[in-house]
Amino acid sequence: MNPNKRLTRHVNRLLIRSTNWIGDAVMTTPAVRAIRHNFPGAHISLLAKPWVAPVFDHSPHVDEIIGFEANGRHKGFYGTIRLARDLRTYRFDAAIFLQNAIEAALIAFLAAIPTRIGFDTDARRLLLTHPVRCTKVIKSIHQTGYYLKMLEGAGLVTGSPSLELHVGAQDRHEAEQILSTHGITPGHRVVGLNPSATFGPAKQWFPERYAALGDHLQKDLDATIVIFGGPSDRALGQTISGMMAAPAIDLSGRTSLGVAMALIDRCDGFVTNDSGLMHVAAALNTPLVAIFGSTNSTTTSPYSPTSRIVRVPIECSPCMQPVCPLGHMNCMKWVSVEMVLDAVKGLM
Repeated sequence: MNPNKRLTRHVNRLLIRSTNWIGDAVMTTPAVRAIRHNFPGAHISLLAKPWVAPVFDHSPHVDEIIGFEANGRHKGFYGTIRLARDLRTYRFDAAIFLQNAIEAALIAFLAAIPTRIGFDTDARRLLLTHPVRCTKVIKSIHQTGYYLKMLEGAGLVTGSPSLELHVGAQDRHEAEQILSTHGITPGHRVVGLNPSATFGPAKQWFPERYAALGDHLQKDLDATIVIFGGPSDRALGQTISGMMAAPAIDLSGRTSLGVAMALIDRCDGFVTNDSGLMHVAAALNTPLVAIFGSTNSTTTSPYSPTSRIVRVPIECSPCMQPVCPLGHMNCMKWVSVEMVLDAVKGLM
């Protein structure tokens, strides 16, 4: 039984404020599922920035996605006022903030949403009707559990922390067309490489090692190599494919997120830095090897039984810095091609 019936009883329209990054959004999927469980009869809308929205496009737990046009209509101070005015027309009864910034609570306050639930981070406690204390213990656990703890703190029921991601039929069709164009049929073995990562270069393993790994995988496992990445990663993808002796399919910056998700679901294996697509692969249960250096493998590791982490712990890691303070990416330097190759073979 829900321990907070008074909170859930009169909520007919509910707003969820999504996080702003793909990986974080994937790690909120257990919380989104739990929110639906607590509010089974409510119309649930999710406010998300355009690059995150595809994570929830086919979720059965969300009725509607509202676009947060951060670089357009909703940009800046007047954009914030405009977004609050837009949200006011929906007449939401409650809002749950998976994003931690004060901006999320301020927008909901200005939109006159009467019940506002979230962690009391970023000096926003006074803007919340149900502030949840974010303790050091909560900050130290895996982020899937972090979001569930917020719901628990508000008196809501939580369930399994397993990730959940749904791929659309059209995206699957486009993914198969792309592979077919390159001569890849359902019987072919495919391994994806994701050499990019946002936040900074300290999270990125070296391009020449990705290239060498791709050649080994092609030779040892008879695998077709597909290179992934966003629009800003085209040069990186070209560099790695150009270094490889074996032919590779470079799709970096050439697909939508939805199609990339479908392609990752098709992969027999996936090698990646700590990144948004790492969490996509984890949610799809694609066998994956994640290379960690500067970031925390406890809180942001791939939450999947079909994953392996390759890292060499040294005194200064995880430093959580976007650029290596020592100037030579010491933690990544010790991760060899052989270490990653052995991890992939162990999974496949």
